[in-house]
Amino acid sequence: MSRVCFFTGKKTRAGRSIKRKGKAKYLGGVGKKTTGITKRKFKPNIQKVRAVVDGRVCRIRVSAKAIRMGLVVKPVKRTWKPDSAQESSSQD
Repeated sequence: MSRVCFFTGKKTRAGRSIKRKGKAKYLGGVGKKTTGITKRKFKPNIQKVRAVVDGRVCRIRVSAKAIRMGLVVKPVKRTWKPDSAQESSSQD
């Protein structure tokens, strides 16, 4: 399954990691030198949550940012109890 947010469409992006050595000029050095550039991945913080989508409760993969923004509507908590528990409470 792909790592894509249901609401925002965030997904894994490619980038570079740059290694540098040396002392910065403002600290009295001769400047930072690049010693290596490698590829890397930036992954979004994807979470599986139960949410209401089109009136139905289903599990979807959303980014943490979408949850913080309030785009995810959580289902209501169930208050159902077994029949035996309801009958015993009504007999008391």
